[in-house]
Amino acid sequence: MTSWNIDFLKPLDANEEAEGEFALVILNQPFSFELLDRVWRSAKWRCCADGGANRLYDVLKNMNVDCRKYLPDLIKGDLDSLREDVKHYYESQNIDIVRDTDQDSTDLMKCVQTLESKEQEKQYDIIILGGLSGRLDQTIHTLSYLHKLRKKRKRVYAVTDDNIGWVLDSGEHDIQIDHTLLGPTCGLLPVGIDETLLSFTGLRWNLTECRSGFEGMVSTSNQLVPGEDVVWVKTTRPIWWTVELRPL
Repeated sequence: MTSWNIDFLKPLDANEEAEGEFALVILNQPFSFELLDRVWRSAKWRCCADGGANRLYDVLKNMNVDCRKYLPDLIKGDLDSLREDVKHYYESQNIDIVRDTDQDSTDLMKCVQTLESKEQEKQYDIIILGGLSGRLDQTIHTLSYLHKLRKKRKRVYAVTDDNIGWVLDSGEHDIQIDHTLLGPTCGLLPVGIDETLLSFTGLRWNLTECRSGFEGMVSTSNQLVPGEDVVWVKTTRPIWWTVELRPL
């Protein structure tokens, strides 16, 4: 049984430390300052994937927030999207900016590869800020990459202002539901597989031993149930869990 929660999205007091070991990768997609602040404070290591540095810089400037309070540990990618003014600013703050021209890996993959090279005995859980909105090809890449990462990493989350999602590997899962942050709409999506035998409880429309696949049944537009604090899922193949994120 694998347990999941989104405690890293809970607000923290000024001097409060987040629990857990998280690494944050910021992609080149829009996000609010409110979402950034919560995932930033929960992370121990932060990296911008190329143009993600533009997004970080701009959202802080637009909110009149001192950029020095949100300095990433690394900016990495092929740097085809990184603006010169943003590059110069972070260079002035002595932030590592690494150009990687490998055409067989995306900027997200390059950031995760760096994280893996730094990990020793303990593995971080990864929060990807972005990746589920904007261009369809980039969204498909996120779905595909997290599907692959499940083989070597225990927990990888992708979050936007609209929703949060992650891959549930084959087996049983308990998903802790914080109704102040999540809902009501959710889905269990058989992405990257032919079909799975799927059971779940805790939702408005539950299933037992149901075959789910793109040529058959797909559980979209399901709903969380008020008062139900755990969603239990059993799947024979890896699937995507996605749920709506309430405004922060």
